[in-house]
Amino acid sequence: MHACPNDASHQPNPAPGNRVNARTQTAGTRAALTGIFVNALLAVVKLTAGVLGHSQALIADAVESLADIAGSTIVWGGLTVAAKPPDKNHPYGHGKAESLATLAVAFMLWGAAIGIAIQSVREILTPDRAPAAFTLPVLLVVIVVKETLYRRVQRVGRELGSTAVQSDAWHHRSDALTSLAAAIGISIALIGGEAYAVADDWAALVACLIIATNGSRFLKKAADELMDVSPGDAFFAAARETAQAVEGVRGVEKLFARKMGSRFLVDMHLEVDPSITVEQGHHIGHQVKSALLDKHERISDVLVHLEPHGIAWDV
Repeated sequence: MHACPNDASHQPNPAPGNRVNARTQTAGTRAALTGIFVNALLAVVKLTAGVLGHSQALIADAVESLADIAGSTIVWGGLTVAAKPPDKNHPYGHGKAESLATLAVAFMLWGAAIGIAIQSVREILTPDRAPAAFTLPVLLVVIVVKETLYRRVQRVGRELGSTAVQSDAWHHRSDALTSLAAAIGISIALIGGEAYAVADDWAALVACLIIATNGSRFLKKAADELMDVSPGDAFFAAARETAQAVEGVRGVEKLFARKMGSRFLVDMHLEVDPSITVEQGHHIGHQVKSALLDKHERISDVLVHLEPHGIAWDV
């Protein structure tokens, strides 16, 4: 194979994976801190209303809010670690911390689903008196607040391409779903009387299935990122088109990419005229790397290798 030794475009960048847009950490951290504050306030409100209103669903919901606080804290920590620059032991940066945070939140969603399900079954088997009517408006306020928070954090997560932030958003929606289930159950109990006192517990079981399903979804996303899953055809097509537009590039032989935090590290094998000098090949490699970094915000670093066009190798 033909490559350019001592070419900066062929060596890992001193800070690969660390070309992280400053707003990634700032916006993600802000979203996580907002979630911590809101959940702390809601946990106090729900726990107080649950105890005074004899609503086990509200008390369980308060526990879910405490789990949300832990989830947001994990995401905050993951984003903070992911933003650290590369060092001797982590030459490609710390972006995988984001995937680990997503993994932790996914397990927490599963834990919340299992915990609420167990509590719901207990309440179904040992029914108590119907909850007080004032617990219903409390839940309605909680639903509006948590769904609004979910939409806001989810939007931030999508803009940043951060699965950790998106998983944190779904933690907020899981809270909204359990609150909705409790509200439906309490409404049925208030309308139907003591005979329907366990309606909110049955509704909570349905919400648990939704929460567990989304926990599985984020578990798969985190596992894929940790195992360097391919980003997809659209990503490769765009990167290939950018590289082939650079003068001197005869073709793209190989193209690989892996996610590091919210950005991608790219490995590219370019085909060039075999008769050009090392210096000319060096220049083409740099031009391709610069074009990719300039036109694709989610690419943080590019490793370029040159191949002689039209020459087959038995390697």
